[in-house]
Formats: sequence, C-alpha cells, structure tokens
Amino acid sequence: MTVYNQISENKVKTFLIMFFFILIFSSFFFLLGKYFDSPWGYFFLGFENLTLAAGLPMPNLYVINDHSPNAFATGRDPKHAVVCVTTGLLQIMDRTELEGVIAHELSHVKNFDILLASIVAVLVGTLALISDWVIRSMWWGRGSDNNERSNRNPVILVLFIVSLILTPIIATIIQLAISRRREYLADASAVLLTRYPEGLTRALQKLKENTQPLNRTASSTAHLFIDNPFKKKNSSWFVSLFSTHPPIEERIKILKNM
Repeated sequence: MTVYNQISENKVKTFLIMFFFILIFSSFFFLLGKYFDSPWGYFFLGFENLTLAAGLPMPNLYVINDHSPNAFATGRDPKHAVVCVTTGLLQIMDRTELEGVIAHELSHVKNFDILLASIVAVLVGTLALISDWVIRSMWWGRGSDNNERSNRNPVILVLFIVSLILTPIIATIIQLAISRRREYLADASAVLLTRYPEGLTRALQKLKENTQPLNRTASSTAHLFIDNPFKKKNSSWFVSLFSTHPPIEERIKILKNM
C-alpha cells in the first residue's frame, strides 16, 4: 500500500468518524430540545428559573397522575416546600400559563401561607375545644346547687350558650376567609414574579372551563389547591362563606385590571 492510499483511507475514516460524531451529537441535542420543549421538561426548567428569580431554594417537585388540572404547594417553610401538579394540568397548559401556575404556587411558599393556615387551624380548633369544655362544665359542673341554677337569668343563659355554639362556626368562617384572601395575594405575587398577568389569567380561565374533579382528594386538603378540587361552584353568598377558594371569575377580573 502506497503512502497516498493510506492518506486516502485516513481521510475516509476521519470523515466517517466526524459524521457519526456529528450525528450522535445532533441527535442528543435534538432529543434534549424535545424534552425541554415538552410540558414535562418545561415544568422542571421553568420551576428552576422562577425559583431563582424569587430567591427561594428549589422545592421538591411531584407530578400526580390525574386528568383533572390542578396544583398545590405545601411545607412549613421554603426550605421544606413541596409543589405538586397533575398530569392534566401539564397537558392543557402552554408555557406562559404553566409559568403563571408555577409562580402562584411559589408565592404560597414565599408568603408562608401553609404555616399561616396551620396556625389559624390550631387557633380555630382551640376555640372549638374551649367552647365544648365550657358548655359541658355548665351542664355537668358541680360548683352550683339547684337553687343557684334556678336563679340564673334564662335569657342570659341562652345567649351565652348560643354564643359558645356560634364561636367555633364564626372562627371557621374567618379561617376560610383568610384562605380566600391568601389566594388573591398569591395571584398578585405571581404577577409580580412573572411580570405577565395574562399567563395566569388564561390558566385560571382553563381551570374554570374544566369541570372534572380530582379522583382522590379530601376536604381537609382542598384549601391547598390552586382551584377547588371538587369543582363546586359557589351558587350563593352563604355557600361562598364556607368555600376554601374565591370565585375564579373574581380572580380573573382582578388580574385583568392589573
């Protein structure tokens, strides 16, 4: 074999090696681009970007296999935060809408809403226990004899009992009102984070149009979600008093005015 033949073979081998290297390299970045262009990929990438923008540590991320679009955040502080979204949410949201939902959940974490909700729940539970204890003490207490009980003003006694019964109910209404106000605050904080209210507005509009409830949920955790997981509509002002979420129509209206 002459030197020229060896040079020609080396050129061919070099060309083939470069061709396969470019092919593998291009395929890798093509698949990587497809991954990050998908809702799943952008969910993690977008979360990382918004977490850095908010100055928060990266929360633990989970995806729930459920066709109902929804999301929630939990954790006592930003260092122990968990954010979950459903597969249904990833399937129907585009990038800007998903970004709005992510920013909303990160705002709950940044505003310590879960910790606040836990404190309020403990206070409401304490009031309920105190009311129950006082009522039981009045009827079963041994500190007063029958004559003293008969001398009590019955009207005052009835009012006192009614107030004890209503106290935990009113406290629960206040607790739910706080939960609704924190949803408004999370919406506003999300807009400040993304600088684009239209994304969250469109996301809420899609959540409003979707009527499929979550397969597995409980009333005790309903307040955590961005939308009511039971997909119940507030038909009257009385029902809205006991709702964990404000009407989506009202949230959209406020966002459009920003």
